[in-house]
Order: sequence, then C-alpha cells, then structure tokens
Amino acid sequence: MPDPEPIPAATLIVMRDARSGPPELLMVERSRAMVFAGGALVFPGGRVDPADHAAADVIEGDVNDLAARIAAIRETLEEAGIAVGLDVPDGAATSVRAGLHAGDALSGLVAGHVGALRLDMLVPFARWLPRGVPHRIFDTRFYLARAPRGAEPLVDGSENVRAFWATARDVLAAADAGEAMLIFPTRRNLERLATFACYADAVADAAAHPVRTITPWTETRDDADYLCIPDDAGYPVTAERLDQAVRA
Repeated sequence: MPDPEPIPAATLIVMRDARSGPPELLMVERSRAMVFAGGALVFPGGRVDPADHAAADVIEGDVNDLAARIAAIRETLEEAGIAVGLDVPDGAATSVRAGLHAGDALSGLVAGHVGALRLDMLVPFARWLPRGVPHRIFDTRFYLARAPRGAEPLVDGSENVRAFWATARDVLAAADAGEAMLIFPTRRNLERLATFACYADAVADAAAHPVRTITPWTETRDDADYLCIPDDAGYPVTAERLDQAVRA
C-alpha cells in the first residue's frame, strides 16, 4: 500500500544566546490528547495552511519555502506567544495572536497593523520526510531564528500544555531520565543543536550543510534493527535502535 500524500509542515527553532553557557531553545510540550506526538517535547510548528500559501503567492521566490516560513512564524506566535519574523508596532503581537486564535490569516492581521513579515529572519536548517510509518506523514521544514530580546513564552493551553526555554543538552537529559518524551526527528535535531556554542554557530553549520530531505530508514545490524539517517548531513548521532526510537 503506498504512503499517503505528505502534509507540508514547518517548525521554528528559536534560539537565545546565554551570557555564559550554551544557547537556550524554545520548546513546547504537546497535549497528550493530540493525535500526533501527544505528550512530546517539540519545537513550535505545524502544518502549512492554505492561507500561508496564499500569502506566499504574492512574494517572489520559492512559494513552498515562503509558505513554510509564514507557517513557522504563525505557529510560533499561536503556540508560544513569541513574535519572530514580524515587524509590527510595539504591543501589536498580542492582538495578532488573538486574531490567529480567532481563525484570521496572519498576513491580513499584520497588514492591519501596518506591519510586515520578515521572512529573511528565518534560516533554513533541515527538512524531514518519514516514509512507511503508521501515522500521518509530514514533510517538515525546520528553520532557525534568533529570539527577540526579552521574549518569554505564553502557552496556548490547547495544543500545548507547557512552553519554556532550555538548552538542548538539558532537554536530552530530561528525556534520558524518563522525564520527557522526544520523537526521533526532535532528538536528532537536539543532538545537533547541542554542539553549538551560540546562535551564530548554528547558522554557520546550516550554511555548511545545505538542506536536503532526510528520510529515515531501517537497517538490520548484528544486535538489532536500527532507525538510521545519512551520516553526512551534520548530525552527530545517525542511528538509534528501532525498539527504542519514538516515531510519534
């Protein structure tokens, strides 16, 4: 039976540099009631909506990439209250977020505040497209962005039950201690992010590893089956035992 048609999606890895130590990342905890990745810690994001495509259609460039950037900005504001990639007057982001929760399109809300989308503030980082899995398949583009100064997350209380800042290593440690759940793509990206000392390092690494679609595959080794990804895409860990990997 062929795989279902992939659903275009976008994720935003928002980073803020620390005065000392590694950068912190914006993480959200999915509600356990959610069908996909319920209870997992993830980066803000979600599917690309028709309104995102409509807004991208009037901008010069790759419409699929532009629509994904718009979706990543929209989802981050909806889910965590962090306005990245938006040039709007002070205080307007709260009104824009309320409009999003009411079902209005991001582009219209921004225009209503005489603002603009700043899609150039997002840096392409990765793209993941699983195959042969029992759940819905998402073709997810990952982007990097620097956190606005002083930004603190506000959980939406519906799709997510928690939003917080943490280093990649701290999130991985929580998962290893059984205190958090990470799906396979999130874990692999956190391991990569844990190697960076600052946001600039992450941007440089993204430039050194041009984005190509990563589709994990299963490989039988001496002791077990492993879920694998390419070993030349910038990821320090490229395989995990299949019976230990969480695939949403």
